[in-house]
Amino acid sequence: MRERLRRIDLRGPIGVLSAACVLGSLWMSRGGATGLTGDVALELVLFLVAIALGETARLTILTGRATAPMSTAAALGLSFTALTSTDGRPVDASVVVATISIGMALGLLLLRLATGSAHWGGTAARLLAAATAAVVYRSVDFGGRTLIEWQDRWPGDRWLVAVLMLTVGTLAMLVDLTLEAAVRAGRDHAPLLRSIVDEVRSSGGLATALVTSGALIALADFAVGVAALPLFLFPLVLTYFAVQRYATIRTTYRQTIGALSSLTDRAGYTRTQHAERVADIAVAVGRDMGMGQRELTDLEYAALLHDLGQVALREPIPRGATVMAAPADQQRIAHDGAEIVRTTGVLDNVAEILEAQTTPYRQVREFGQNLPMSSRIIKVANAYDDLQDPGGDNRRAMERIHLGLGYEYDPRVVDSLTRVLERRRRSAPSGS
Repeated sequence: MRERLRRIDLRGPIGVLSAACVLGSLWMSRGGATGLTGDVALELVLFLVAIALGETARLTILTGRATAPMSTAAALGLSFTALTSTDGRPVDASVVVATISIGMALGLLLLRLATGSAHWGGTAARLLAAATAAVVYRSVDFGGRTLIEWQDRWPGDRWLVAVLMLTVGTLAMLVDLTLEAAVRAGRDHAPLLRSIVDEVRSSGGLATALVTSGALIALADFAVGVAALPLFLFPLVLTYFAVQRYATIRTTYRQTIGALSSLTDRAGYTRTQHAERVADIAVAVGRDMGMGQRELTDLEYAALLHDLGQVALREPIPRGATVMAAPADQQRIAHDGAEIVRTTGVLDNVAEILEAQTTPYRQVREFGQNLPMSSRIIKVANAYDDLQDPGGDNRRAMERIHLGLGYEYDPRVVDSLTRVLERRRRSAPSGS
């Protein structure tokens, strides 16, 4: 049952739900759009343009997903803004959702034309989150009135209106993060609850800023009108460039570690791309076991650098297969690699993982040694790649690993590796 749940991919259902949301809001807004004043229509168009442009300015956060902070903040601001029709009633939620939908669709089209590729999954999640905020704030009755109608009865208590906006905005962002986590869990075969927690941890700060910005746009609109939109989106523009720079630094950091990991390949100590293969397997196993993104990042770096200590050897190990080396030699390679990494001064967690990567699992089982899970994963992933036949047949490698089950290798890690390999076998093209 657990494996069956991991195989569920929600990208399709979320896309269908968002499409239904778009079509439903467009259909329902036909009557509401006819009662708009010129000023309200102009404000809706400005929000639409801001959402579209914001959709083209995307950021990639730690979990690897792309988000559009300015689009989200503008959509939340529109959901909360007290726009009224000619009869004095608040603009219907269907009109708001239709505006957000058109803006996001236009932004997606612009992004497609500019870059040649645009992923709609994140846009669908953001649309459903904004629709949630609009419907809850403008359509759901609370004591006979909607929240946007209640705010007109509290002209002297704007702080209470702000609390309501922040509460509904938080609900909307939880919808967004949950949908994003569900899609990622289905794609990466990771535990759903862990993916949600990881998404909240990675995006919680940004989500808080977006909710606050949306509420400020709506509150300021009461005093300065549509000028509130650029006024409170401008700080997000600065944040966008700052996060973009951080993402560039993180990418360069990963490339530097990748280049360092290839040193043993170039020097003839290991087989070509051995470190990349071990890192790929290790990260897949880590996801399967429910590791968070920060743990996965350390695991990937450690897996890439796990053979770095071999540069201190006088003579290379045949095929670079450390699994065939004597235990003392394995420990010396791990120690030397960890010492090299420690000299950087910024990879202490990675050095700790490298130091323990050759420790047998029996040290945990028999003596209770605190052995990092990442070290256990690298030990299994490295053994798998070292023992694999050149033709790609993994049966011999898995048989050898199972001979050391519970003594050299953690049974839970080996079980996870088996699941990963089985999924890859099923998804591989027939005949490959």
